[in-house]
Amino acid sequence: MGRITASRKQLKPDPKFDSLLASKFINCLMNDGKKTVAQAIFYNALDEIQTRLPDVEPLEVFTTAVENVKPQIEVRSKRVGGAAYQVPMQVNKNRQQSLAFRWILIALREKKGRPTHLKLADELVAAYNKEGAAITRRENIHRMADANKAFAHFAW
Repeated sequence: MGRITASRKQLKPDPKFDSLLASKFINCLMNDGKKTVAQAIFYNALDEIQTRLPDVEPLEVFTTAVENVKPQIEVRSKRVGGAAYQVPMQVNKNRQQSLAFRWILIALREKKGRPTHLKLADELVAAYNKEGAAITRRENIHRMADANKAFAHFAW
């Protein structure tokens, strides 16, 4: 007998750029089911990026920023003989993307006192230039993994 699975709705690309990545990011940015508000924030941020970097396509800035923030390796706790070790492990593609989105959103939500679309534009431009809070978080994760590579043999 086959296993019965619930059908999931297919993610549709965003209406302006026809990009699945942008659509996923908008869904992560969304609060309380207010998708139109999240879309407005995202598109206004890309418009702001267009004015700051006129020679680069804003969607390209967004995709490059997400690629720059994606972690290649992370540490996970592993208990061996009563001791917990921080074991460096590869990060799969889905987790890389979700961590990148999460870190960008955490970085912009930590900043206060400005409209969200401006904070998002700041963070995306910073990540595009390989700087900013999200990139710092990624570098810290990589540094921790590098420091604990002696425990790599515990990877499961």
